[in-house]
Amino acid sequence: MDLGIAGKTALVCGASKGLGFGCAEALVRDGVNVVIVARGAEALEAAAKSLEAVAATHPAKPFVKHVAADITTVEGRAAAFAVHRDFDIVVTNAGGPPPGDFRDWDREAWIKAVDANMLTPIELIKATVDGMAARGFGRIVNITSSAVKSPIDILGLSNGARSGLTGFVAGLARSGIAAKGVTINNLLPGAFDTDRLRGTMQGAVKKTGQDIETIRAARQKTIPAGRFGTSAEFGAICAFLCSAHAGYMTGQNVLADGGAYPGTY
Repeated sequence: MDLGIAGKTALVCGASKGLGFGCAEALVRDGVNVVIVARGAEALEAAAKSLEAVAATHPAKPFVKHVAADITTVEGRAAAFAVHRDFDIVVTNAGGPPPGDFRDWDREAWIKAVDANMLTPIELIKATVDGMAARGFGRIVNITSSAVKSPIDILGLSNGARSGLTGFVAGLARSGIAAKGVTINNLLPGAFDTDRLRGTMQGAVKKTGQDIETIRAARQKTIPAGRFGTSAEFGAICAFLCSAHAGYMTGQNVLADGGAYPGTY
């Protein structure tokens, strides 16, 4: 399917690896120019080279630019917008807070989680949404977590901060921007084979005393698909939400978890 977005320009955060990279790759495959941002310069450089190779295969020859910066900071966001200002597509994504017991988290831990996983996406939306509306097209996809819909006890920082973002987006997505061609949706990953998942499983190892392979096998058994998802699968969903065909989808929380969530709604 032609997504109808070749020639558009996207800002993709946390794109040096994992789900962010999967989203950037899917967009580039469809001819979208991308500016990718991540903190690790070495991994980001490797990701950019990989994306450039993909871009070379598309007739539109989209550009790939990269910015090694912390998008959760004012300086990091300024660095990203210095490379390119007017984005048609924004994919927000920041590393999730560490797992643990809420009794061990102080105010600083909570503020850091809210700043990274709620306020940073809001700042990126604020910086781009009016320009999108003026041009008559915009797609914002926030990578959040399936824990927003089905909370995980050891991910309390993430549960709280991301739920705050979800509530904010629910209102904004249904405001006047919806009639101006701008959509805002949240993409909720379940268990995808990423560093984040491996970190969460390590937390379970510490909590239960079981080895990592036992934890991994047990987790996969809870997923009807019988496996963890891949970054490429996730990226394809993201690209569709960014496409010309998804203009009637806004304010939605799209769950990608292999069927793990047991509810009907």
